[in-house]
Amino acid sequence: MGSLSQRASGVSPGTPNGWGVEPAEASGGPLGSTVSGRGEWLAGPGISGELLNGGVSGAAEASADPRVSSASPAHPQSRTSAAPPAPDGSARSRHPRAVRAPRPSRTPRPSRTAGRVPALPSARPAGPPATPPGGNPDLAPVSRGFLAKATLVTAVLSVAGAVLGLARDQALARLFGAGSETDAFLVAWTIPEFASTLLIEDGLAFALVPAFSLALARRARGAPGDPVRSLVVATLPRLTLAFVAVSALIAATAPYLVETLAPGLPDSALAVDCTRLAAVCVLGFGLAGYCSAALRAHRRFLAPAAIYVAYNTGIITAMFVLGGQWGVRSAAIGVAIGGGLMVLVQLPSFVRQLCRKQVAQPESGASGDRAVTAALVATVLLFALCRQSQTLIERYLASTLDAGAISHLNYAQKVAQIPMTLSMMLCTVTFPVVARALADGDIERARSRVERDLALATCMVLLGAATVISCAPQIIELLFQRGAFTARDTAATADVMRVYALGLLGQTLTGVLVRSYFSAARPSWYPVAAMAAGIVATSWIGAWTVGPWGVCGIAAANAVGITVTAVLLLAGMGPRSVPIRKRGALRELSRPVRAAMVATIAGTFVAGQVPSAVPGLAAGGATVAAVFVLLARALDAQGVVPALRSLRSVTRRLTHGRCR
Repeated sequence: MGSLSQRASGVSPGTPNGWGVEPAEASGGPLGSTVSGRGEWLAGPGISGELLNGGVSGAAEASADPRVSSASPAHPQSRTSAAPPAPDGSARSRHPRAVRAPRPSRTPRPSRTAGRVPALPSARPAGPPATPPGGNPDLAPVSRGFLAKATLVTAVLSVAGAVLGLARDQALARLFGAGSETDAFLVAWTIPEFASTLLIEDGLAFALVPAFSLALARRARGAPGDPVRSLVVATLPRLTLAFVAVSALIAATAPYLVETLAPGLPDSALAVDCTRLAAVCVLGFGLAGYCSAALRAHRRFLAPAAIYVAYNTGIITAMFVLGGQWGVRSAAIGVAIGGGLMVLVQLPSFVRQLCRKQVAQPESGASGDRAVTAALVATVLLFALCRQSQTLIERYLASTLDAGAISHLNYAQKVAQIPMTLSMMLCTVTFPVVARALADGDIERARSRVERDLALATCMVLLGAATVISCAPQIIELLFQRGAFTARDTAATADVMRVYALGLLGQTLTGVLVRSYFSAARPSWYPVAAMAAGIVATSWIGAWTVGPWGVCGIAAANAVGITVTAVLLLAGMGPRSVPIRKRGALRELSRPVRAAMVATIAGTFVAGQVPSAVPGLAAGGATVAAVFVLLARALDAQGVVPALRSLRSVTRRLTHGRCR
């Protein structure tokens, strides 16, 4: 027997999209949308069906729950009337308080919260439909449960990709060490690093996600034709030609690129070969980034979250299969293969979205269609290029140092950035939500979402940074100290990683805030200027500190430069972006920062008392986590308590699903 939301959204337990477990109440933590809603997991085998159906399945229960509807002024009669029960009585049996008898008076009694909560333009009218009339899910807001489950799936697959990335680096260190051969490959590794930032993670996604969100808003309003297909036809062929041209250009100019990036490299010929092999990945990364942006705008996160699992699998396989014959060039071949696998993972879901039939509805209001303009693409790509150019500065300065300096920088950066990557999982899921809210003209909902993301991401990255600083030697020894990677390499890499970790908060703030500037599909040059200022700071400080401090001076320059950019982006939040409350955001940021400082001191002391790597890491990490959580809760940090509440809610839902 289907639940109320299953009947309203047209999904039954037997349909192929009805994956998940029995319905359960969603948490109202930081993952919750500002539009009231309660998520529901559809009955059937597998994972969450809401990830395939756009997060609409729980919307009907939100309008029938008096505890939810009374908090929204869009439901002034929520305390005197409610949605009628289902014919089979399932809504009444699942939620005994969902339906109340009407009062004798004809005048509805206003909600007690009506004077305190401002009305949102996108709030739903009271009533049972989970989707708008006509059954178009593109018009329905995202439910809280959908955001929680989408973030969970994205985090799990991203962690799996990160673990494979560590396995990739471990295989590279074990097979080829940290010498001149690895340095040559890491110069060529600049190509996929730039391509992933420009075409998947930041750059192109900042232009395409808002563009697809606008096209979906037009499709939902019943615009003539199919705006989504029109957008694909107008952009995909041109972008594909551009990706092919850039790949060919990199391969042709590889000798000059290597000479520019690392003029003091001992084996430049090997670096040129690796660069030409890795240049093919630009095409694969570009197409993968296009598919990821389109699917995330459609609220499909499963396939985009799996791309780095496929990518790192391709690299690891190539190194072990071809390493004996091709040496470190096998890693560059794996980069090209992995780029193709990233596209293949997403292609079936992408094609399904393009072939989905449109539900005809009359269009209301202006079309709001904006093309992906050259100015928009230029600003987002320039921002991503400036941000990634920090890596160029690091490797240029490190190429003048002893052999292995670039390798130490690379391994330290890869491990240190894991907390930042994990903290950005929620923003990956909510960026399409913010873009869609702005496309619908709902600035208040976008602002509330950005402020919640900022609080949660800050707490997560500071907890990770404290752990990295406290347990850096133990982490590097456990991950890399084997084969050609010696104890000396471990000590050098751990020192660099501790310095890198000082800039993790700036990295996370930059990633969260810059999405607010580009989420309205308008070009903005302010983020480019802020990032350029950070690059100037990185260059000057790095040139000044590389002599006395070596690789640690380069890492310190990176941390200072990205922190300058984050401060400028926060100071510029206003009409040109989502207008968050800056003073409140600064007060909120200071609380987890203080907790992280104390936790770092305590964790470093405890980890240093244990001689072995694994027990030391366990003791230090547990100390950091305990001290940070206790202090953050005592200081009333807004990102900690809701995160713990959401974690408990998700755990209960998963446990409930297994028990059922």
